[in-house]
Amino acid sequence: MLEFKFDTQLLIEGQGLDEDAINEYFTNNFKGDCLLAVGDDELIKIHYHTNEPWKVLEYCASLGEIYDVVVENMERQEQGLKG
Repeated sequence: MLEFKFDTQLLIEGQGLDEDAINEYFTNNFKGDCLLAVGDDELIKIHYHTNEPWKVLEYCASLGEIYDVVVENMERQEQGLKG
């Protein structure tokens, strides 16, 4: 059983994006692991394992336009099912 079952990935497009501030917000406000928030001030790639992907999507949408959103259930994948 995985502690955090949803692999959440997306892109944020905006202005004045700050990957350090985004990393800090995730660390202080979300439960999860395997955080990757990289990019520049106009485009950030997010990868995060969590049990509450909707909170991640809501926060990221507040920063700019989100797209290429993928949320996969890793427990199902582990069982050989579609995630």
